[in-house]
Amino acid sequence: MKSILDYETVALVDEDDAIEIIDQTLLPGTIETIRLHTGKEIWDAIYLLQVRGAPAIGVTAGFGLYLLMKHSEAASYEEFMEELKEKSDYLNSSRPTAVNLSWALKRMESHVVEFTGTGKSFDLSKTIEEMRAESERIKAEDIDVCRRIGENGLTLIKDGYGLLTHCNAGQLATCKYGTATAPMYLAHEKGMNIKVYCDETRPLLQGARLTAFELHSAGIDTTLLCDNMSASLMKTGAINAIFVGCDRVAANGDAANKIGTSVVATVAKRYGIPFYVCAPTSTIDINTKTGDDINIEQRKPEEVTEMWYKERMAPEGVKVYNPAFDVTDNELITGIVTEYGVLKSPYDVAIRKLFEEHKNR
Repeated sequence: MKSILDYETVALVDEDDAIEIIDQTLLPGTIETIRLHTGKEIWDAIYLLQVRGAPAIGVTAGFGLYLLMKHSEAASYEEFMEELKEKSDYLNSSRPTAVNLSWALKRMESHVVEFTGTGKSFDLSKTIEEMRAESERIKAEDIDVCRRIGENGLTLIKDGYGLLTHCNAGQLATCKYGTATAPMYLAHEKGMNIKVYCDETRPLLQGARLTAFELHSAGIDTTLLCDNMSASLMKTGAINAIFVGCDRVAANGDAANKIGTSVVATVAKRYGIPFYVCAPTSTIDINTKTGDDINIEQRKPEEVTEMWYKERMAPEGVKVYNPAFDVTDNELITGIVTEYGVLKSPYDVAIRKLFEEHKNR
């Protein structure tokens, strides 16, 4: 019988002009794949969190832009680029915080410019084929990067460790391994005895519905807890390290991740527990100076007042504060685990050095 780990999070079905994804809004009760054909379907899938997690969103965006341009009838390079920019801007408007969305779209645009820019002969079919190849490369690189993040994160884990994570930075947020969960999967593969604790992650319950689901499916010793129980758990000494993913890292090392992450980091600091952010370099935004400059998505109040309940659990008309993310200050972060190694404070220096060394990556 197939488990959730046997499904591809995001796949290109080129012969059907479609992207196939796991509809994550139905998990864990129902494992169902759906196909996205139109720009509106792709936009909705990203906004409604049918596909979610920064790397998976980036892969979806790459495939999406290719598919939306696949049947272009542009007669010139200029006409093609105008159409490309319009479709890219539309997809980019679905979620503002996850930098991988804009990163993947910009990468696709840049590849077209490099392949068939002004002054070169424009071949429509070859240009579209190059877009397909580039979108496939984005996916292949995501799998490779997550594996390398896992290997680097594994150096921070010892046999018998208790690990805490928040939200879902697992395989369901990427194409394989995940980011924050990648060290956990590799530790499990090596036969290490680890215990993983998952915050439920209110209000959308990604930890309960997704992380606990996939780790438990993999045979990892998994315990679920409510968000407001993490401090109590940390105080017992059960947690040796914390691994979280992120949607954007600023140039100074501030990291935006699912709402509640900064609370976990603050409590971890109080109890002297190392707090690691797992981030591919594509999630590091050197053009965003600090976390104060990150645009935080505000979501619908119904996610807090009604979702998951049989009856509304808040008074009608009450105001609701529902940011999708918060920013963890760099001083609370023990290390940023990337595919190139573990960055340490001062993060502005470490990030600048990383990009200088790998600027042609």
